[in-house]
Amino acid sequence: MVGSARCRPWCCNSLRDLDTAYRNFFDGLKGKRPCMDSPRFKSRKDNRQAVRFTANARWKITTGGDLSLPKIGDVRVGWSRVLSSVPSTVTVVRDAAGRYFASFVVETAPEQALPGTDAQVGIDLGLSHFAILSEGTKIDAPRFLRRAEKKLKKEQRRLSRKTKASNNRTKARIKVARAHTRVADARREFHHQLSTRIIRENCENQRVLSRSVA
Repeated sequence: MVGSARCRPWCCNSLRDLDTAYRNFFDGLKGKRPCMDSPRFKSRKDNRQAVRFTANARWKITTGGDLSLPKIGDVRVGWSRVLSSVPSTVTVVRDAAGRYFASFVVETAPEQALPGTDAQVGIDLGLSHFAILSEGTKIDAPRFLRRAEKKLKKEQRRLSRKTKASNNRTKARIKVARAHTRVADARREFHHQLSTRIIRENCENQRVLSRSVA
């Protein structure tokens, strides 16, 4: 920094990330770590934005459960779980659909592993069915995209008719992004629930054989 100019917390974090990226890149060239590509600018087409606040930024969680951020103020938060300890860092993310998420860095105790078992299961990923287990259980494909195809086409047609760089096009783009986000969230939730059920039934300590159909 030149002179006595003060660096804002989010700007300082960006500079630290840039410094870390270049250090890792040059260490890769020297053989100190695996090689990686050089740092590059963020794509203009990427609508995801994020800002990270460390302890020095003087952010806090209020007694009422709100998130108090510097230069922003108190923000109402819908908590998905109780934090296991006092967080050291919070990252606020805005996705392409205009939704905001807060991610906290906390210390957690090691989780207890599931009890061991001799059960094993093979998973065959297919086309007509999402998966077929070795025991004969068939898991139907939910086809989330097919269900939302009609609404997606409708919103995308509206987007194509909007004038470029206009406010109406921005609103239409957000609607299309939200429609895609709902499909992605439904897929992710289905995958997590199914994988958790299979792991708990056969225990995570055992080997799960998988074979994907090309």
